[in-house]
Amino acid sequence: MLLITIDTLRPDRLSCYNSKYVRTPAVDALASKGVLFERAFAHTPSTLPSHANILLGTTPLSHGVSENSKAKVADVFLTLAEHLKTNGYGTGAFIGAFPLDSRFGLDQGFDIYDDSLPLKSELGAAYSERKAEQVVAAAMAWLSTQKGKWFCWVHLWDPHAPYVPPEPYLTKYQNDPYSGEAAYVDAQLDRLFADLQKKGWAEKTLVVLTADHGESLGEHGELTHSYFGYNSTLHVPLIMAGPGIRAARVNDYVSHIDIFPTVCKLLNIKAPAFLQGESLTPLILGKKAKARPIYFESLEPYLNKGCAPLRGFIEGQKKFMDSPIPEVYDLAGDFNETANLAAKTDLSPYKKKFQEMEESLSLSRKTEGTQVVDRQTLERLRSLGYVASSVSQLKASYGPEDDLKNFLPYQQKLEKAIILGDQGRTEESIQIMSGLINEKRDFGPAYTYLSQIYMSRGQIREANKTLDDGCRLNPKNYTLLSAYGTFLVKYGQWEKAIEVLQKALSLLDFDPEAWDNLGIVYMRKGDLPKALEYYDKAIALDKTFALAYSNRGAAYLDLGRKPDDLARSIENFRIAVSLDPSMNLAWRGLGYASQTAGKRDDAIAAYEKAVVTDPNDDFSTKNLGLAYLEKGDKSRARECFQRYLKLKADNISPDERDNVLALIEKCKYETEY
Repeated sequence: MLLITIDTLRPDRLSCYNSKYVRTPAVDALASKGVLFERAFAHTPSTLPSHANILLGTTPLSHGVSENSKAKVADVFLTLAEHLKTNGYGTGAFIGAFPLDSRFGLDQGFDIYDDSLPLKSELGAAYSERKAEQVVAAAMAWLSTQKGKWFCWVHLWDPHAPYVPPEPYLTKYQNDPYSGEAAYVDAQLDRLFADLQKKGWAEKTLVVLTADHGESLGEHGELTHSYFGYNSTLHVPLIMAGPGIRAARVNDYVSHIDIFPTVCKLLNIKAPAFLQGESLTPLILGKKAKARPIYFESLEPYLNKGCAPLRGFIEGQKKFMDSPIPEVYDLAGDFNETANLAAKTDLSPYKKKFQEMEESLSLSRKTEGTQVVDRQTLERLRSLGYVASSVSQLKASYGPEDDLKNFLPYQQKLEKAIILGDQGRTEESIQIMSGLINEKRDFGPAYTYLSQIYMSRGQIREANKTLDDGCRLNPKNYTLLSAYGTFLVKYGQWEKAIEVLQKALSLLDFDPEAWDNLGIVYMRKGDLPKALEYYDKAIALDKTFALAYSNRGAAYLDLGRKPDDLARSIENFRIAVSLDPSMNLAWRGLGYASQTAGKRDDAIAAYEKAVVTDPNDDFSTKNLGLAYLEKGDKSRARECFQRYLKLKADNISPDERDNVLALIEKCKYETEY
């Protein structure tokens, strides 16, 4: 069974739904032999909650995951992967971006959960997604090893902002790069479908394709998603094809939580009793099905920006939004939600129905999603479009002033400033962010983003003041404290960093990045046992945290260089590079630890990787030369020393230059045999 989730994809960017914008022949071909659902809906317009809904078959009212930045799927919940694994399926997941990192709990039940993404730890560092071609290639490699039944989940991130498809799509769709991303993803899916065909599996495989949510593209004043709950972000594509499924188009309203029970029915597996969705097999077979209400929510702004909560339901082509300024739409004639009918509608039946639905869907709740906040998470999500900042306290009640529609101007200013900053128009971005802070002192994202802009311009003093002001005015804002602590570590203000990070951890202690930063501070202060204690805590919270393993490797290397310490150092560096092969710091450390342990060939291999990941790494370049010289390979040693001199240029002392020139002279003649 193949589950494909395409991030941030509107149905109208698949030509089987709408041919106005782009041609998507691979997905069209899938739809032509399967069932296309015209009216499928997500329950949340954010990545992690939507995927939890799909893989758990329940809504956030049950599993408790309502946001990207501070939630984790609890172990008590049974995932689709776990259920299929119990029924004899090999299970593999291949992930395109950080919001679905294994730390958030959706790895449960997978034999392999491939979220091999570059780890970015520095505040303000750009985040690079894993492109669809890489994800598809990894999935195809895993599929080639499968001998029996399998379940493969492929998550493709590309349509998410910023929209920068690779060539030739960037040029072809230069006026609509979002559609270009859809065209690129379709081309990569064509590779995956062709691979299934080559293996003889195409007609035997159940394929489910959907998106986690859509994209507003300016509709209702929202540029992207995770803010409002309109159909521009809740309406999603849903296509099912495979054995026993005939081509059809279904107009009934369906939702993400229906996928789990439908898969069970189509695979002839008993569905778990706790599922809140219904099997869509009657609709697939052309039969009628009873209409059911579809719950939805958008709580990212409520949980992270102090706005009122937004929840609602769709039933009988009517849509009700429960908020301080309620909304009612007749989707039969107004699917784009242009005319709010609430003012001339008796809302009491809708409110009663919504209350009943909340109680019903909450019955199976066993535990809330576990909080798992960390600065690295929040800053990565910010760079991806999720601008999160934990509020100190949710209000007891909310009025019209807190409604998302009235809060929208702040959100629009934030998004505009981010876009201007990404375009290099930093002066304009600073002006907007500064004004936003003056208007709303508790708007945390403005402080964090403004500080990043200042740092990108080398205005470190201004960045420090921005974060310090933000923390002083918002002393219980975890995101600000964590960001400021990271800033202080980066710029060597050890004592202040300890104070700020400990305040952050007193609010939320599930932050592997904060513990890692404390480890760095104590390592710089020479307290290696304390540093190791904090690195251990970071790794216990996130076993895929490559940087923490690398830092722990460095601590063991500095501890005394005893054989046991060196062995632990090498082991940690090896784990780090296995988790993130692009991490130069870990390769460099592995090279030096191996060299210190007398493992020359291992050192050479690691240093070679180090200079590939960072060609400007002069430390590894010189040490690689020394290792080659020790081995007797004078030609390669000479190349390394000459490259080292070029890298150092004028930034080298006369004594060191003379030393390196002497080494080059030693390499002048090859050993004759």
